[in-house]
Amino acid sequence: MSYILPSILNISAAHYHSSESNIINVLLEALIDSVKMLPFLFLAFLFMEFIEHKAGDKLIRFLKKTEGGAGGAFVGAAAGCVPQCGFSVAAANLYSGRIITMGTLIAVFISTSDEALPVLIAHPESIGAVWKLIAAKIIIAAVAGIIIDIVIKALKLEVGEDIEEICTESGCGCGKHGIWYSSLKHTLSIFVFILIVNVILGAVMSFAGEETVSRFLNGMGILQPVLSGIAGMIPNCAASVLITELYADGVITFGSALAGLCTGAGVGLAVLFRANRNIKENLIITGIIFAVGVLSGMIVNLF
Repeated sequence: MSYILPSILNISAAHYHSSESNIINVLLEALIDSVKMLPFLFLAFLFMEFIEHKAGDKLIRFLKKTEGGAGGAFVGAAAGCVPQCGFSVAAANLYSGRIITMGTLIAVFISTSDEALPVLIAHPESIGAVWKLIAAKIIIAAVAGIIIDIVIKALKLEVGEDIEEICTESGCGCGKHGIWYSSLKHTLSIFVFILIVNVILGAVMSFAGEETVSRFLNGMGILQPVLSGIAGMIPNCAASVLITELYADGVITFGSALAGLCTGAGVGLAVLFRANRNIKENLIITGIIFAVGVLSGMIVNLF
């Protein structure tokens, strides 16, 4: 017994120091990986803020003029690709006042990627996926929007009553400042999310094992896009950051990432439920977005 107790204490101490060392390594690696992304993030947000400030109002005015049809869905799909909260929020308010159609609204929501694009751009090794993601989301969003409008028109469905006052402000306060301030604000905000995600992913990979996690997610098969789609429905940019980081790290497939990013409309859905009084209609829109996103991800995964 006199030999066993010291051995147990030595093993416990070694295990404690090993765990402590692993935690420190996870934190350091997450911090280093996140800091490396800062310049890419800032430049990406600066470029996107420039586009939004120069073309944002023009796109919203054009959306008002389309009054449905294929043009509205195409413009909505293109406008939604700019990863800012403004377009999805503006579209939700415009739809609540029946200035745009349900198809155009759905096109904007599906096309919106929230913070996915700048996060992908911040991963130089994944830069090629940016164009694939943009192209896939525009096509899916436009096709879905056109089909929805055709069905509504063919069946002569009612989509609610008009609302006189419409607010198209996103409420984020970005428009009150210049693009440099807004870019820095978004960069620091997303940096915090990325750091948290990297810490969580690093801890899971370190303690559970990368192979174990990969086998678990790959073993989901057809359910992987479903779970990603559910995660994407969370009305917060943290969801898009998590999905994008998982894809950039090779943990989930492109199809699964696409599913989650198609269902993720940022705060747009939350604004829709607040601004549009028809709850049943809001639930139908949510269901359509989820179904289109998950189905698209499954189809892409087949190829």
